[in-house]
Amino acid sequence: MYFLGLGLVLLVMKYLEMSPVHAWSWWIVAAPFGLAVVWWQWADASGYTKKKAMEREDARKQARIDNNREAIGTARKKGD
Repeated sequence: MYFLGLGLVLLVMKYLEMSPVHAWSWWIVAAPFGLAVVWWQWADASGYTKKKAMEREDARKQARIDNNREAIGTARKKGD
């Protein structure tokens, strides 16, 4: 995601002819978009994306369980 943001910033700077980006080659300005594609391919192939999604699901599930226990009065106290 950072590569995509960097690419957009560089693209706008190139379009508006802001210094020093206006003197750079379009290949340099477009490079972060290529790096973003490579990152997403690696993340999907290695299982990184799925692992992060499962961690978010587990955290939401645990928060829901904790809230329900608190609501019915069976939550554990921190000292126990």
